Amino acid sequence: MQVTRNKILTVVGVLGLVLYIASVWWSVEPDPIEPVSSPTGNGKLIVGYATTSSLIATMETLLDKPGGWLSNDIMPPSVMMDNIPAFEFGALEQVRDLALTMRKEFSRSQSQSTADKDLLAAHSKLNIENTSWLVPSAEGEYSDAIKLLKLYRAKISDTDNNNAQFYARADNLNEWLKEVQKRLGSMSQRLSASVGQDRLNTDLAGDTSARQSTPNLSSNEIKTSWWKIDDVFYESRGSAWALLNFMRAIEIDFADVLEKKNAEVSLRQIIRELEETQQTVWSPIILNGNGFGLVANHSLVMANYISRANAAVIDLTNLLSQG
Repeated sequence: MQVTRNKILTVVGVLGLVLYIASVWWSVEPDPIEPVSSPTGNGKLIVGYATTSSLIATMETLLDKPGGWLSNDIMPPSVMMDNIPAFEFGALEQVRDLALTMRKEFSRSQSQSTADKDLLAAHSKLNIENTSWLVPSAEGEYSDAIKLLKLYRAKISDTDNNNAQFYARADNLNEWLKEVQKRLGSMSQRLSASVGQDRLNTDLAGDTSARQSTPNLSSNEIKTSWWKIDDVFYESRGSAWALLNFMRAIEIDFADVLEKKNAEVSLRQIIRELEETQQTVWSPIILNGNGFGLVANHSLVMANYISRANAAVIDLTNLLSQG
């Protein structure tokens, strides 16, 4: 009986060690993706190739990284992990935003033009719940979306095919940047709420005739639950990672637009701030110190970089809006 119990304890111990090692390996975050471009026969770059390729590579990296897509796993050790699933969700939100803009703006010449059918189907498949694991599974739908995006990329790379286009214009780029502003602003607010804030209500500021459906308090105490602080941190980190991939590609596809508006430096500033969000986290846990206390607050550090990136996005939007 004693020998049997020792064997069971040994097996449990070895299994626990294996699961722990697997969880550590699967928790390694992917590196930012370098943009790729493809020249045509005359040496000119194919407009839209870098952005589409970055979108494809970002999703492929999320699906093919160690452990694969973890958000919908129901078995150990991934079911007990929450940092990487939060990272995946943050990146997925940026992927969905760019896919939507590509369908509505980048691939259409005007408001009455039709959407590309492959982009339409890809965006639909990217919107499946990230935790879906049965039928259809998140991985299956996202893999199908990648295939559709590759079809679109092949069409815009074919100089004899005029049915698919990618329009690199200042107004199109601005539409995407507006979505980026909303994402970054929301992330900054959630990260800053790690220490709790008595936030004033500015919902109707700037318009004396503005109204809303139900009244709100003049101020409200906002604080992220200590249980969710690390999730918010890694969600923001994943979102910044995907956005960094896309900004690097935008720098290639919209090079002429940025040069004309003298906005190259503004975009590089955004990229620089996003690169800072991907620094190695040396602490084994996400700390939540208050203000200028003895203990660091990783959320506030991340919020600083996110806010600076958002300010640079606003500057870039203003430059692109000028005639």
